[in-house]
Parts: sequence; structure tokens; C-alpha cells
Amino acid sequence: MYNVPDHLSKLKVVLSHDWLTGMRGGERVLEILCNAFPDAPLFTLIHNPSSISSVINTHKITTSWLQCVPGIMKQYRYFLPFFPEIIEGMSVPDADLLISTSHCVAKGLRARPGTKHLCYCFTPMRYAWTFYDEYFGNNPVKALLAKPLLAALRKWDRNASTHVDRFVAISHHVRKRIMDFYGREADVVYPPIDTEKWIPGGQRSGNFDLIVSALVPYKRLDLAIKTYNHLGFQLKVAGVGTELKKLKSSASSNIEFLGWQPDDKLLELYRTCRLLIFPGEEDFGIVPLEAQACGTPVVAYAKGGLLETIKEGITGCFFNEQTTESLSESITKCAATPWDPLKIRANAEKFGVQNFINGLTESINRTLNKRN
Repeated sequence: MYNVPDHLSKLKVVLSHDWLTGMRGGERVLEILCNAFPDAPLFTLIHNPSSISSVINTHKITTSWLQCVPGIMKQYRYFLPFFPEIIEGMSVPDADLLISTSHCVAKGLRARPGTKHLCYCFTPMRYAWTFYDEYFGNNPVKALLAKPLLAALRKWDRNASTHVDRFVAISHHVRKRIMDFYGREADVVYPPIDTEKWIPGGQRSGNFDLIVSALVPYKRLDLAIKTYNHLGFQLKVAGVGTELKKLKSSASSNIEFLGWQPDDKLLELYRTCRLLIFPGEEDFGIVPLEAQACGTPVVAYAKGGLLETIKEGITGCFFNEQTTESLSESITKCAATPWDPLKIRANAEKFGVQNFINGLTESINRTLNKRN
């Protein structure tokens, strides 16, 4: 059990999250907030209870009209142009504090007069500001068609940011984006990992490397597949997503796709693999920290939030270019290095849940008291 100050537990709080379709890093953060504020109603665009933890599901969850659209759980991204209007149209009860956990439109939920709004920002709207090619492709026709849509989304996103009383960024990397895109200052409070759940096991016995990731373009799993096709090392890939069929078709027999895995299976994979591969640019990166908490070294792309969570030569190795040559070199180096699991674990412990709660508590106090 993690300690929440008494004065926070007495607040009337409303929670807002983009959508609830799976348990990824953002939902892990939301889960902590749901534990901290068990009576807080939760507002979201859509909700798939079978893919969400019981901690979140026990809350009163209000969804938008998108929830009634047939097949919406798989097709919701096609409704992106309508998300801003939908989230702004949801009716919110009176509260002392609205906490939005947002990478898209959750921060656009309009608080009642007198309610303070703190946004825990995973990133400014990723679809509009960053990873443009990965989401919309580099086809010139698609780019031309998407241009006015993205301009409108950026305009809305910037305007929505003005209704937030205080931003909290998940990393210094994201803090800079908030300043660049919104012109707003932000606190930095790193997302938490459960260091009581993710713990080292016995002797590391696996002869395979591991990827745990959503199978979507910006994660750059295509680079990892191409690299392991060349290296011939055993690779296990845990996760689901739109790129599964494409990745499978390009993978050689040394690469195994495991699909979605529950936490107990992930723990076993983290404990037994040689190393974790993380080939994409990430705003923060929960998975590499979960692996480190289990004493597992990480090979990661040297850009973004991972530069704040991985220590070169102590908890893993970076590669500087998203090429098979650069990634291959780092994998080979990491596999040959004698790692100290206790030092790797010690780094992960800095990102425990109580540290997250302490940091967010200070930001909430500043929001309520209008302090800088």
C-alpha cells in the first residue's frame, strides 16, 4: 500500500483519460490515481472492460457516444477528427480537482467553474505534433489530404492547453515539447513502476532476447526484426497491434511472436531473457524500467525519454542511429557485457510508486494553491 496524504484523500476529484482499450504505460499511471482517489468518477472516450484492470473498472466510468459505434474498439482512431468536439461535449460534475492523463484529448475535458485542472501529460497530441510519418505515412497524396486536419488538431490542442491550470510532464524530454508547442511551463514527475511486482528471479537461464511493445509503426519493430533476421539470435516479441501481420511476414524462424501476455508471464520473460530491445524513440518508456527492475539490461535508441532512465554501461547500451548496423553493434556489445543485476535494479527503484505519489502531491498542492 502506498501513502496518499490525508488532505488529498479528502478532495473531490474527477479523472479523465483518452481511452481505455488496454493496459499500457498510461493506464498503469491511471491505475495509481484510481487507487489514490477511489471515489473519483472517470471520463473517457471509450471503455473495453475486458482489457482493463479491476482497479480501474471499479470506478464509475462515463464514456462518450463513440461507445455505441459497432466495432469501435478496433476502429476508434478513424474518428480522430471528432475527438476534440466529443471530449468537450461531455458533462462533468462539480469537483475540487480535475486530473487528466493525456496524450491526445483527455485534457480537453472542460472542468466546471471553480475546479482546478492538472494535466499529467504523456506528450502533446502525438498524432498532430510528432511521429507524423509513422502515423499517416509518407505518401504525398495522404500528406496533402492530412495537412488541413493536422493543422486543425494542432490549433485545437494548443487552445485546449490554455484551460489547464498546471502541466506535469512525464520526462524532461516531454517538458520541452510542452514549452515548444504550448508555451507553458511544466513540472516533471516520472511515471511509476511497481518495484514490488517487478523483481529479479534466480539465475538468468534464457537464451533469447525480448521485445515487449505495442506493435505499431512508431515503435520501429521493423528495425528489430530486420536486425535479428541478420544476427540469427533468438528473439521473442510480446504484444499486439496493427503491424503484427506485416512483422510476422518479414520475420525469420528465430523470431517468435507471443501475442499479448499477462503480467505473470511478462515477469518470467523479463527474468529469463538475455536483454530487452527497445528500438523506437519514446517519451519515457515504462517497459525498459520494468525490465531493469528485474535486473535485465536494455538496448535502446539514444533519443527521447530513455536517456533519462537508462545508464550507459550500467543498466544497458544505447545505439545512436536507427540502422541495422548500429543496432547490431549494441546488441552484440550488450550480450558480451557482464552485467550486475543489483545495480540495474537499483536504478529502477528510483522510479517507484511512492516517489511518483510524492512528486504528484507537490504538483497538486501547487495547483490548488496557485504556486509556481
